[in-house]
Amino acid sequence: MEIKIGMAKTAKYANEYCGDTCDLAERPHGGISAIIADGQGNGLAAHHTSGLVVNRAVQLIGEGARDGAVARTVHDYLYAMKDRKVSCTLTVISADLESETVVISRNSNCPTIVVTPEYESVYDDEVAPIGVHRHMKPRMYEVPFSPGMLVVSYTDGIAHAGRKQTGHDADFEKIMDIIRKNTAEDVDFIARSIMEYALFLDKEKASDDMTVVVLSITEDSPGAKIEELKAVYPF
Repeated sequence: MEIKIGMAKTAKYANEYCGDTCDLAERPHGGISAIIADGQGNGLAAHHTSGLVVNRAVQLIGEGARDGAVARTVHDYLYAMKDRKVSCTLTVISADLESETVVISRNSNCPTIVVTPEYESVYDDEVAPIGVHRHMKPRMYEVPFSPGMLVVSYTDGIAHAGRKQTGHDADFEKIMDIIRKNTAEDVDFIARSIMEYALFLDKEKASDDMTVVVLSITEDSPGAKIEELKAVYPF
């Protein structure tokens, strides 16, 4: 099987810096983790906060820390560095080859969605962000690999798109419809489609920083096993 990841991100309209940060970390015993953080506020300060969180998480994952421990350690780090005054949401989605499971660690007010040919699950239990409350625990979920599996997570700029224009948040069922109509091969298209839907609701002027991450488990492609990474960084 193969792991595919697609990501789309944009900054709040008229802001040079995006307060969301997303990165990938290769796991020491095989697999890959996607880390998504949304720093409190917008602009450069939020950019620095989310970058601090994600960079620390990448380092810990590379050193072999388990995802729950990563969330707790990064929380303690932010709690100390920012003197309990700055919060940050954090989601880690890991495809772990050692356990052959997708592990999800959530400290976010946005859901993580799992869709397979057999079932759908929406993980949206209430949980605190990191950085502020002394006794913080991540919400942890673990699901076995399944060919065709899609795992989708996003930040609140997506969830609340349209609120300033219409008073209503993005239609969750519309997001689910985008996921259901595509396959595990279409991670880039799904991420871009969800982003385009949110921007449409905001009249192409994002009212907040927005990030979408899509991870999938697919059947092997024919030929040699080649790792690939593609990035586009507009400025």
